Amino acid sequence: MPIAQAASEFNYPKILDNPWDHSPITVYIDNKSVPPHYIPTYYTHVQKALNYWAEGGNGKLDYTPVFKIVDSEKADIRIRWVEDLQKEQDVPPGVAGDAIPYIIDGRFIRIDITLGVGFSQWGEWVPYTDTAMLAIAKHELGHALGLDHSNDKQDIMYPTNEQINNTNPILSKYGSFLLFAIYAILAIAVFLSVSYILGRVAK
Repeated sequence: MPIAQAASEFNYPKILDNPWDHSPITVYIDNKSVPPHYIPTYYTHVQKALNYWAEGGNGKLDYTPVFKIVDSEKADIRIRWVEDLQKEQDVPPGVAGDAIPYIIDGRFIRIDITLGVGFSQWGEWVPYTDTAMLAIAKHELGHALGLDHSNDKQDIMYPTNEQINNTNPILSKYGSFLLFAIYAILAIAVFLSVSYILGRVAK
């Protein structure tokens, strides 16, 4: 009996099929009112993310977007960075970006994209790398072009992108080992301190 070929398990849903009723789509990138940990190269990577979608992106759009970067907050897509995305946008921990659409009659009239610049880990600030920022910007711009989250882990619209998560390769790869090492060092330090005190008492 022949084995039937399984249907694709991947879904690439859309918020809207044709979200914009005009072209070009104007984009305002706010690199003036930026948070303390903003890195200037982030701006360049947002531009690269725009080029990514203009050149076809992930291949799931039914149209080819044309962008025009403008110096006006009245743009179709407004992009800004914030220090604490959870506090500013009330999003769950671990979320690196947010895109809020304003829809009238089945069309976008504006999209506000907010990007984080990093997160706090073990009391230390961990900035998003350029690679991570590029992936975050691509993902949020995908929403601005009408794409929803997909269930394909290799797709830029998957809600948890590996490029975003691995912002610090060393911590990502050796984080558990480093945490264990810290606890071990603390335990040894406490043991030596107690031994020293007991030794002095014994004398």
